[in-house]
Amino acid sequence: MCYASADPIRFQEYPLTSKSASTAQNEPQGAPAPGPDRDHTPLEDMILHRLDDEKAQDIVFIDLKGQSAFADSLVIATGRSQRHVGAMADHMLRTLKDAGHGRARVEGLPACDWVLIDAGDVIVHLFRPEVREYYNIEKIWSVGSAHRTPLG
Repeated sequence: MCYASADPIRFQEYPLTSKSASTAQNEPQGAPAPGPDRDHTPLEDMILHRLDDEKAQDIVFIDLKGQSAFADSLVIATGRSQRHVGAMADHMLRTLKDAGHGRARVEGLPACDWVLIDAGDVIVHLFRPEVREYYNIEKIWSVGSAHRTPLG
């Protein structure tokens, strides 16, 4: 998990694997438990689980509840290639439609460098690694990258 210490917006890295006992001991007291089941809406959980199933890398959940009028959360993830990003986006859109969220809008699908999926309360950003590093949109939502502390 990551938190912006001087900012009320909460960053959380979504774990793809379970933590070891030694990692859990290093977490500060009172830190929220990691994972998809902590304070997430069913839509957020569905999106995080879908990305986990698709082998997305570096999944970051950014809680914007009470901070933004356009969405309650952002999910940022990386795919290994344009094909992987495109497949993740296509599968995400199908999952959203099957769950009754067919109104999701998508941008960037033809190029698959950066695909944005607007699922209403949740905005999903899917990147190729180089594009994610270049735009570094997580930094927009924090005071500065030096203030982000990985806990997991």
